[in-house]
Amino acid sequence: MDMLKGIPSILSPELLKILMEMGHGDEIVIGDGNFPAASHAQRLVRCDGHGVPEVLEAVLKFFPLDTFVDKPVALMEKVPGDNYEPVIWETYKSIVRSFDERAADFEYVERFQFYERTKKAYAVIATGETARYANIILKKGIIAE
Repeated sequence: MDMLKGIPSILSPELLKILMEMGHGDEIVIGDGNFPAASHAQRLVRCDGHGVPEVLEAVLKFFPLDTFVDKPVALMEKVPGDNYEPVIWETYKSIVRSFDERAADFEYVERFQFYERTKKAYAVIATGETARYANIILKKGIIAE
């Protein structure tokens, strides 16, 4: 239980520290329940029992997205031939748009390239999200005066 006003309880002290430590251009990955978070993370934060949308919304309250790149938000693209339609992507667009309209135009990254990018990310948040293709990368921007 956090003891600060206005901080969503889903954001643990460990996660807040990581968000604050990150610099401009650093990336954080929010992984679904099937994502190999522990084997790919430099820093791992557990958010078991929570879905990606609620974590994403809580993080974006405090996390500026990078305005120096065309697409500061990336998703893992579907595996070729998979007919599954990731409806959660529309939820992500809605959440991101509510914080940064421009950032709702996502980059789509091939699965193994996504894993390689995750290895270089500052941190990975492991969630209990059950939706498929629910992994998302956020690139940190700057706080402008």
